[in-house]
Amino acid sequence: MPATIALIAHDSRKEEIVNFAKQHLPLLKRYRLIATRNTGERIQAATGLPVVKMLSGALGGDGQILAEVVSGKVTAVIFLVDVLKAQTHEPELRGFLRVCNIHNIPLATNLATAEMIAVGLTQKQVAHLIFNPVAGQGIAEQELALIQQLLEPHLNLQIHLTTPEINPVRFVQQAIDSHADIIIAAGGDGTVSAVAGALIGTGIPLGIIPRGTANAFSVALGLPTLMPIRSACQVILAGQTRTVDAAQCNGLPMVLLAGIGYEAETIERANRELKNQWGMMAYLMAGWQMMNEQQVFNAEIAVEGQIHYVQAMAITIANAAPPTSVLAQGGGAVIFDDGLLDVTITTVESKLHAVTTLLSMFSAALVKTSPEHPNVFHGRTKALQVTTTPPQKVVVDGEIIGTTPITVECIPGGLMILTPSL
Repeated sequence: MPATIALIAHDSRKEEIVNFAKQHLPLLKRYRLIATRNTGERIQAATGLPVVKMLSGALGGDGQILAEVVSGKVTAVIFLVDVLKAQTHEPELRGFLRVCNIHNIPLATNLATAEMIAVGLTQKQVAHLIFNPVAGQGIAEQELALIQQLLEPHLNLQIHLTTPEINPVRFVQQAIDSHADIIIAAGGDGTVSAVAGALIGTGIPLGIIPRGTANAFSVALGLPTLMPIRSACQVILAGQTRTVDAAQCNGLPMVLLAGIGYEAETIERANRELKNQWGMMAYLMAGWQMMNEQQVFNAEIAVEGQIHYVQAMAITIANAAPPTSVLAQGGGAVIFDDGLLDVTITTVESKLHAVTTLLSMFSAALVKTSPEHPNVFHGRTKALQVTTTPPQKVVVDGEIIGTTPITVECIPGGLMILTPSL
């Protein structure tokens, strides 16, 4: 069910509904509230809760609320009525009885039944779903309908659709402010990373429904990507959580990795149009082209008070990464809950050398062993600074953020993720 509660009261019951709102403030903070105008104004003034105020009952505000019930947007209706002294201009109960019965929506008409609804809602978790309709190659409307079908019987679900104009972080902040129990990201790595980054340090569990091209974060954490929607929803409903690390790069949240040089150039070339046409092959095609163009650069790396000077084609600093993020695999596997960053420095002399190096690193990642290549260096650290000559492009979690220098720092246990049972 959507996380909206409708509040209505006859004039002689307005004080009662205001007191009800005061008593159940922690519960009501988790929901979107709608009310007829006068009732909404009194509740908002007494509690500070944000209330979407419809027209007054006399002008048809009850009809506006009924329309929201019919459209499936309301979790419960609390309508405190005065059956003995109701005025002719006040909302009628008959329409609410009919519509709530037809649509199976709880309706309270006195304080006793309102308290019962409050107890039931207190025991039911509120989840905010942040859904990217342009992610992946599926039919977004069908995928969203399936998610609702699977989750709404068990969770009060508030749905937010992302757009190019609205950053998903805005929806995350709204969910945090409303005391959400769970926040779910349904989209590609860009959406998932943005949502996860905004949740760092909050302790709110993150559910992931992978719908993108690569789904790198899901793969890195071992989340289901076969039949992702059904499997991912089962994981979310199971409620098993795991704490994993997060990181910051130049003050920006990072849950996957920062790539300097080759990887950043490859990501920039694999644009949305290319990914829509070729899927995962878009990254391979862009990477193959970059092997002819990427130049070795000089890098100065500051770690724990020491300065190291290296030459590199690529530097990858990973918090978490799947085996397909080949340039992060200098250690054979990226450990996402050890409180450390995995740093891999790679240099090559030719395109053939690059191919053999990447194949070796990919093979090592599949069997979780360190690749035996003298031109691949790997280490782990809590934090580091990287400066390059000339400046190199930097990609963080799939987005170009600028050029070097960068400072990266691990945030141990920064995220709580809903994961399959171990």
